[in-house]
Amino acid sequence: METGNDNADASSSSSNSFYTFPPLPPIILPRSPSNQEEGNIPPLFDPPLQLALRNHHEIMRQSLKEQYILRISHFFDNPLGGFRINGVKWTYADAEFKSVITKKVCQLPSFFSAALFRKIDIKSSGIVTRDKFIRYWVDRDMLTMDTVTQMYRILKQPDHEYLSQVDFKPVLQELLETHPGLEFLKTKPNFQKRYAETVIYRIFYHINRRGNGRLSLRELKRGNLIPAMQRVDDEEDTDGVLRYFSYKQFYVIYRKFGEVDANHDFLIDQGDLLTYGDGALTSRIVARIFEQAPRKFTCEVARHMNYEDFVYFLISVEDKSSEPSVEYWFKLLDLDGNGKLTPGEMRYFYEDHAKKPVSFEMILCQIIDMIAPEREEYITLRDLKRSDLSRIVFEVLSNRGKLLAFDDRVRFPLPRRRLQGHQHPDLIEWLRFVDKEFESMLIDAEFISSSEDEPMEDWGEPIEEMHD
Repeated sequence: METGNDNADASSSSSNSFYTFPPLPPIILPRSPSNQEEGNIPPLFDPPLQLALRNHHEIMRQSLKEQYILRISHFFDNPLGGFRINGVKWTYADAEFKSVITKKVCQLPSFFSAALFRKIDIKSSGIVTRDKFIRYWVDRDMLTMDTVTQMYRILKQPDHEYLSQVDFKPVLQELLETHPGLEFLKTKPNFQKRYAETVIYRIFYHINRRGNGRLSLRELKRGNLIPAMQRVDDEEDTDGVLRYFSYKQFYVIYRKFGEVDANHDFLIDQGDLLTYGDGALTSRIVARIFEQAPRKFTCEVARHMNYEDFVYFLISVEDKSSEPSVEYWFKLLDLDGNGKLTPGEMRYFYEDHAKKPVSFEMILCQIIDMIAPEREEYITLRDLKRSDLSRIVFEVLSNRGKLLAFDDRVRFPLPRRRLQGHQHPDLIEWLRFVDKEFESMLIDAEFISSSEDEPMEDWGEPIEEMHD
C-alpha cells in the first residue's frame, strides 16, 4: 500500500522529465528434452494414498502414515540430519530441500520452498529435521489435505482465517529469485517489486470476489490460482502462463499506468484518467469512477487513484467479459444503487457522448434485444451475466470510439464466435488487448532507448519491501 509519505517522496523524485518503463523480457528458448525431464519430477506418492488417508478408519490411517514416514525417512539421512536454508539465497542444501521435499515429497510448486521451510522450522533454527517435518506435515494432517488447502495453510498467518496481500510476499519473492524467465529482473529490484504487486492485485481482483482484501479458503478453491502457480513452476517463460504471472501482461499494465500518470508522482487524478485511451471514456463515466461507485479506492490521497486502483480499473475496462468486470460496470452505471439499470440511467450516460450516431431510443431497443432481460423495464446484474454481449452495452455507454462502431458490432459480433474453440475463451478480450498494446510498445524506439539508457525512478514503496 502507498502512504502519504511514500507519495510525497515519489513526488519529489518526479522532477526527472523521463519516465522509465520496465525492461523488455529476453527471448526464452524452449528447454531441451533433458531439462524438461528434470523439471517434471515424478511424484513420490500417488493421489490414491492421500485419498486413503482421508477416508480410512483411524487405525488404517495410522498404519498408512507409518508407511509414509518409512518411505521418506531416508531423505533426511545426511550429515546435516536434514536441510538448511539461508533466506532466499540458495545453497546446495536449499536446492535439495526444494527438489526433494517441496517438489517430490509435498508435491508443491518449488517457489513455496522458503515459506514451507519457515512453517516447519517454527523456532527459526535454520534446519528442518525428519522429526520437525513429521510433526508439521504428518501429525497436523497436511498430508491428507488437498493441494489448495495445503497452500492456503502454508501462506496464511497463524491467527488469521484468510489470506491478505502480504501473505503472498514470500512465494513471489522466491519466484523472482529462482524463476529462469524472471532472471533478467535481478538487477532491477524496483521492477521486481512492481511485478510482484501486479501479480497480487490481479489475484485479488479475480478471486477475492467479496472485495474485502481477505481471500478465504472457499474463494481460493473456487478460483484458478493454484493451476496457474503449478504451471508457472513448470514453464521457463512466464508468458506461457496466461493468468496472473505473465511478464508481458505486467509490462503492458505498468506502461499504461505510466502513460496516464502525467507528472509521474505515482498518482492519477480525474483529469489524468480522462486521457486514458486518447480520451475514449466520457466525463460522466470517469466522474463515477472517482466517486468510487464501482470500487472503493485504496489510495490514501483524496480524489486520487494509486497503482492498485488503476490495475482494477484497467482490467475492468479492457476485459469487460469477465465476471468481476461485469460487476464493476453494473455498479458504475446503477446510479441509485438499487440493483436495476433503468432506461433513465442508460440515457444519462449515453447523452454524455459528443457524437451520437443514432438516437438513444434506437440504442435502447438494440440493448434490450441483445441482453433479453427478464423484465423490459430494467436490466439486472443477473441479466448481464447471462448475456455474452453485455460488454457491448458497457462500451456503448462509456467509450466514444466503441460507440461509433456499435452498428457493425451488433450486426456482426463474429470475432467471439470464431474463437469459441479457444483454449481460454474467458481471456479472449484481455489477451487481444495485451497483444495489441505490446506489439505497439515493441516498435516504440524512443521508449526502448529510454528504458535502456535512463536511470530508474523509485515511485514510492509497494505493498511491503520484497526483501527483508
